[in-house]
Amino acid sequence: IVNAAAYTAVDKAESEPGLAEAVNGRAPGILAREARRLGAVLVHYSTDYVFDGTARRPYREDDPVAPLNAYGRSKLSGERAIAESGCKHLVFRTSWVYGPRGRNFLATMLALAATRDELRVVDDQRGSPTSSLFLAEATARALRAIPAAGVASGIYHLSAAGETTWAGFARAIFARAAARPGFRAPRVVPIPTEQYPTPARRPRYSVLSHDKFAAAFGFAPGSWQSQLDDCFAAMGRR
Repeated sequence: IVNAAAYTAVDKAESEPGLAEAVNGRAPGILAREARRLGAVLVHYSTDYVFDGTARRPYREDDPVAPLNAYGRSKLSGERAIAESGCKHLVFRTSWVYGPRGRNFLATMLALAATRDELRVVDDQRGSPTSSLFLAEATARALRAIPAAGVASGIYHLSAAGETTWAGFARAIFARAAARPGFRAPRVVPIPTEQYPTPARRPRYSVLSHDKFAAAFGFAPGSWQSQLDDCFAAMGRR
């Protein structure tokens, strides 16, 4: 059972904590109990926002959690509900997810580029932009790599390798979009978090370590830059 559903409106969760908890906390617990009843494996996705961002090295799976916002608390609740169910499970914590479809940072930057000459983008939050295309492929590959002995249930960090800021990510997006006919990249102005206030607090640092994942499944994630290249290639094919 692969649960790709989630409440992901980080800022809106501050005013809708009950809905975020229902989708991200209680629903995964229900799926987990059904998985246990069926003898199935549950795959679920969580977030880097379960951490408070005070670390100075990539977070490991066993590092203390301390979410700063309602969204992070709801995702942590889901993690715990799954673990408490006793089902076989793989919880993949990921970060800064974007893709060729839906609402995400990549889509927002490309839409704003059509109407703005300058964009002010936060430059003091560090993380790893991760493509939804990569997550789908990596999930399938991880499931194929499960040994005959079965699933080592638990939490695994699964995000792109490397790190950047939101401003750095925006520049990388525009550099690749520049290959499109007629595209004109806006100037990216780096700003501190304080100049872009949001309802939800974000961790200043949320890079994830992939050592446990690589040891368990036999491969490591590619760089966030290569994942962005693959995403643009997929968008071009569409």
